Amino acid sequence: MKILVAVKRVVDHAVRVRVRPDGSGVETENVRMSMNPFDKHAIEAAVQLAEAGHASEIVVVSIGPKQSNDVILTALAMGAHRGILIEADGRVETLAVAKLLKAVVAEEQPDLVLLGKQAVDDDSNQVGQMLAGLLDWPQATFASAINVVDGGLEVTREVDYGRATVGVALPAIVTADLRLNSPRNAALPMVMKARSKPLAVRPAAEFGVDLTPRLKLEKVSPPAERVAGRRVADAAALVAAISSELSELEAL
Repeated sequence: MKILVAVKRVVDHAVRVRVRPDGSGVETENVRMSMNPFDKHAIEAAVQLAEAGHASEIVVVSIGPKQSNDVILTALAMGAHRGILIEADGRVETLAVAKLLKAVVAEEQPDLVLLGKQAVDDDSNQVGQMLAGLLDWPQATFASAINVVDGGLEVTREVDYGRATVGVALPAIVTADLRLNSPRNAALPMVMKARSKPLAVRPAAEFGVDLTPRLKLEKVSPPAERVAGRRVADAAALVAAISSELSELEAL
C-alpha cells in the first residue's frame, strides 16, 4: 500500500494567537510555527501501517511558503519516506488545496490519502471531504481507529452519538482525529536522517490550478475578554443574579 499524507504548517498550538492591528488576519511574523496537530496523527497512523507491514511507501505533501519544508522534515523524521513541497505564497483557499492534492494524487497514485480532520488555523474541516468528492473516492472522516481488513479499511469514527465503524474500499480518503494514536517524538538520529531523504520542491503554478481567492475576508477581530466569575451564597442568590443579568441584557 502506498500512502500519501497531507500536512500543513500552522501557528504552534501552544502560542497565543494575536490579531493584526489592521484586522487583516492573525499575526504570523516571528511566531513559532509547527505541523498542524491533527496532521501529526495522520503521519503517525501512516507510519504504524508501514511498521505493521501494510504500507510500503509514505509520501508527505505540504502546500505553502518555502518555510513549510520544516513540517515535511518533521514528518520524514517520524518515518515518512519522501516529501513534496508545493510552494505557494499567500492564502491558498480550501478548494484550491483540494485541487492541488488531486493533481498530486494523479501523479503518485496512492492507495490511501491521510489528512488531519481539520487545520487549527481556520478549522474549516473541508479539505478531506472536498478531495474525496473531486476524486470520487470513498471517505472516512474523524477516524479514531484504522484497521486493514480484506484489502480494504475498517475505520472507527468519532460521531455525535459516540463511535461508528465503517468499511471503505481502497483507494480511499481518511481524516484523523486526536484519539487515533499518540504521535511519536522523533529521536535525534531520525531528525538527522530526515535531511537526507528526498524532498521535491515544486511551484504551485506547475499544477495548473487557479489559486485566485474566491472568498473575501472582511475583518478578523479577537474574541471579547472573558469576565471573571463570582460566587453566590445559595440557589436563591443565583436565581436573583441570573434574573439581574437577563434584565440588563433585555434593557440593551
